[in-house]
Amino acid sequence: MDSQEVGGLLEECLQAAQQSTQPSEAERLNYCNMLCAELASLLQEAMDMKWPFVPEKWQYKQSVSASDKTNLNDLVSKNLSQLLAVLKASIVAQEARTALAVVFLVDRFLYWTDESSRLLKITKLLHRRHRDTPVAPQLVIRQARVYFNSGKLQKAEYILSSLINSSGATGYWVYHSESDRALVQAVSVQVRGMILQKLGLWLEAAELIWASLVGYYSLPQPDKKGIGTSLGILANILVSMNDEDFHAFSNNPDIDLSLLGDSGHRLLSAAQAAKMAVVYSQYTSLYVLTNVATQGISLLSYSFSVECPASQRQSFLLQAREAFTIGLLTKAEGQLVTSKQELHTFLKAAYSLTVTHKWLGTPQEVVAQATQACQKALANFYYYDSDTQDKDSLCAEIMNLVSQVKLLLRVEPFLNSDKGSFIPDSYRNIKDTSVNFTLEGFTKVMQRFQKYHASLCETGNINCKGTEDDIDTAMLCITALGTTIGTLNTECSTEACRVSKDAPKGDKPEQTGSNSSAFEVIQAATETLGTEEDWIPDISVPLKPSVAEGAVQSLSQLNFRTSSSSLSDSFSSQSSWEKISADLNSPTNRKPLANCLSEAGTSQSTSSIPRPLQSLNVGPKMDTEADTENSLATPHPNLSQFIPEQCVSTETSTESSFEMLEENQSGHQGSKVTSTEKVNVPQTKNPLCYSCLKHNPVAGVVPERQFMLSQQDYQALLSGVCHECALHLKFSKATGLWTARETCVYIGEPMGMQGKQRTAIWVQFLHQEERLSSYVGKDYLKPKEIQFHLKDVERQMTAQYYVTKFNKSLYDKEVMAQIFFIPSEALLILDGNEIVGCVTVEPYMLGDFVKLTNNTGKKDMSLQATEYGLAFGHFTYLFSDCHEVVVDLQGWVTANGKGLTYLTDPQIHSTKTPRGPSNFAARGLRYFLEEQHGPECNAICQLLKLPPVVGQTHAVPQKL
Repeated sequence: MDSQEVGGLLEECLQAAQQSTQPSEAERLNYCNMLCAELASLLQEAMDMKWPFVPEKWQYKQSVSASDKTNLNDLVSKNLSQLLAVLKASIVAQEARTALAVVFLVDRFLYWTDESSRLLKITKLLHRRHRDTPVAPQLVIRQARVYFNSGKLQKAEYILSSLINSSGATGYWVYHSESDRALVQAVSVQVRGMILQKLGLWLEAAELIWASLVGYYSLPQPDKKGIGTSLGILANILVSMNDEDFHAFSNNPDIDLSLLGDSGHRLLSAAQAAKMAVVYSQYTSLYVLTNVATQGISLLSYSFSVECPASQRQSFLLQAREAFTIGLLTKAEGQLVTSKQELHTFLKAAYSLTVTHKWLGTPQEVVAQATQACQKALANFYYYDSDTQDKDSLCAEIMNLVSQVKLLLRVEPFLNSDKGSFIPDSYRNIKDTSVNFTLEGFTKVMQRFQKYHASLCETGNINCKGTEDDIDTAMLCITALGTTIGTLNTECSTEACRVSKDAPKGDKPEQTGSNSSAFEVIQAATETLGTEEDWIPDISVPLKPSVAEGAVQSLSQLNFRTSSSSLSDSFSSQSSWEKISADLNSPTNRKPLANCLSEAGTSQSTSSIPRPLQSLNVGPKMDTEADTENSLATPHPNLSQFIPEQCVSTETSTESSFEMLEENQSGHQGSKVTSTEKVNVPQTKNPLCYSCLKHNPVAGVVPERQFMLSQQDYQALLSGVCHECALHLKFSKATGLWTARETCVYIGEPMGMQGKQRTAIWVQFLHQEERLSSYVGKDYLKPKEIQFHLKDVERQMTAQYYVTKFNKSLYDKEVMAQIFFIPSEALLILDGNEIVGCVTVEPYMLGDFVKLTNNTGKKDMSLQATEYGLAFGHFTYLFSDCHEVVVDLQGWVTANGKGLTYLTDPQIHSTKTPRGPSNFAARGLRYFLEEQHGPECNAICQLLKLPPVVGQTHAVPQKL
């Protein structure tokens, strides 16, 4: 069945579920006897609640026979039309138990074919009419996964926390053993770990994934599928984690990483975890593809690390090549791929194999052709992901392009003596590591998180939607757990509210919580029944000519869409990074981006290849950013002496009572640093920085062309460089390093949200943390120097670093409220080895967007989350030794402010960095201490025993 046929049958089932007519006797009998014996047996077991998740035959067996080397998805796929016919007939016959059992059986298959939306609608409608009919935990967690993918993290968190807190209790589902409850808890904590991974909290995410591993291993028969999935997720987390977090994780007394071998290196541990995941899941092609891609990326990254011996670099590159090759061979030529995740991962493996071949010395023209095929495939994938009706033909085009890459790079079959497996014989040499995990031990592990999950459950709305009935906490259902903040009785007069005038009919933006929320936000359509397409607004905005031609834009991981033919042949070439500080506004430096792309053989056709970048304006709301063209720093030929200005991410808005003030209100430019405010740049070398260890960071030779990267620059970027040596793309405040990975990016349509300084667009790139999630790109309308984009990232990640420390202080005082800053990353867009664009990206969030504070004295005390925000500012001021405070807090909160708060686009007043249009330095600290926070501490400050701000102002000069 093709995707349109499946969609048509599901729509018929949905319409049947929406009707309330009484069935005839014939209709009552019609749903029976439609299935083969194997499916009929599975259906009966589902109705009997034999398992909380539909198992694979090989999942719980140590010794796997030939008949076990099949997958449920294959069985469902062959019989999908009959299953959906049974579903419709049972709905018409009002046999809800049978209908929900069918939904249970087809759920996983339809999730991987991107059809969970309608299936969950059917589930909810059936539940509302037949509340005493059990709904499988797998379906409740599926709803959490869909919320997670669509950006509704609060809703996902509440569902998962309730399952963890109540030992898996949900509705009228009956468990047959305590181990089944433990399994539900293990899956729930695994998905929670994925949420924290998406938020960039690597250490906390790794701890949760480890907890899930303990749960899977401790079952009477270890869950190989669950173990493999958690090992794969852990591998991805280790790749992204900084070394400081890895040290803390590996030295946790409750965690024994000997399970992953004795390499001791973060990236090698990641590679081993991924390889183990491959072996555990070797009978399912999608899992093998996913995990070998992670293994290859781990090995590729390690080959560029400072710790990798030069003599072994070639060996690790060859191992990475083998891993990507295995992944690309999990589907035969012409075999149908129906999963968004599978398509994305095939592209990722194909592009990563291309990059590996580049560094192995494959001829440049071959690498260039393979790269171009990947670019075209990613453009097709973007439209595939846009809910087009032509998914099947786009899928075929994408896989045809992947096949071209395989042909170009000579991907050959490997030796495999087990025809039911998707891995080579060489991978079966991994020995099972003995573990001593028990259900009692898993219970103790889960107790560490009990207070948090219990507190989070208290903040949710637990009435069943569509009824007035309250539900016992232990009986939470799939329609409960409302989390929105509600109406704040304030009028919205900002661009976010006005955008609906230009949006297509039916795309009604959600009302924001406050008239003060005129900041950067991406709003989406009003939530309906709960679908995974909620976050995709039907915006048909025509592509406009780029207004930031030549400006460097950034994406969340280093974007190298390039052939290696333009790279320097010598690793010893002089670094050209000082060129990045050149004034992009200079007419002599501006180049039309479309021309640069076309020089690389890339046309502007939107149907086949990535389109040129545009300047992005991210603020449908109060973007309180100063627009001071003259505030850009003067280019300096010596990058090590160049200190970029504190860049701006908010705009002045006269429509908002929360408008952010600019430092240069008197008319003079406030961007210049006085002699008393200069920053002391530490001269000590960073032991983790490639350039500090390998090269002199000062390049005295003027580059031949602007914005060019030498091969040495590539090496430095991929290894990790510190701020003083170079500027690039993924920033860790803990280590002070920027690191990068080569990836491929597609810049999509504008989101229809534009503020005075920046705009927002959809972005798709191959190395995004969550393949099924959407990402938002943000860029300036007017060209800005690259450091503006990079400082945007650095500022947000610095705020995330501070808030993690703040959350730990709250937890120590048994306050379970948590604040998160969404991780921001940067993508350099390259044409060959020339930087032609830069855009910052972050995960897309859906919900009501509010502003808690601005960057001077204003605050919205109608939101209890503001109390936590002010205490966070107070904490930051003290934690930074009275040098910095995080302000301009805005994002998504819960009604009582005690649950989860997700923030974005903060500002930081700092005396550590040069004063700028939105960094008021000492004056900004005074604004916060004397006006926004005030002399009196609130209850949260007092609970944390923070010293009063009165008496702290002595650290701030009275005059600037």
